[in-house]
Amino acid sequence: MQNYDKTTVNPIPATAPDFRGNDGSLVSVLKTLLFFTLLMITLPIGLYFASKSFFFEASLGYSSNDSYFYAAIVAVLAVHVVLALFVYVAWNEGSHQCREGKQD
Repeated sequence: MQNYDKTTVNPIPATAPDFRGNDGSLVSVLKTLLFFTLLMITLPIGLYFASKSFFFEASLGYSSNDSYFYAAIVAVLAVHVVLALFVYVAWNEGSHQCREGKQD
């Protein structure tokens, strides 16, 4: 008969490191995402109708068909501004969290 060395086998491996960060940073990210989601929905729609009614038709005297076109351009520009702001905030938030992680 062979004599095997009996070593203990640990059935539970060591816990893996948590790369998600703390709960505060997750809440902060979700708040930022929710804010920009609401901004992405409300700002272009609001600017479309406000610029069509008050700016292009009332102030400048454009026809209804022309004001549709120019108000759509204003709404598309608003979408691009919101997207650029979101990328800027997300980029700076990520680099801020990386700097905090390196200091710990």
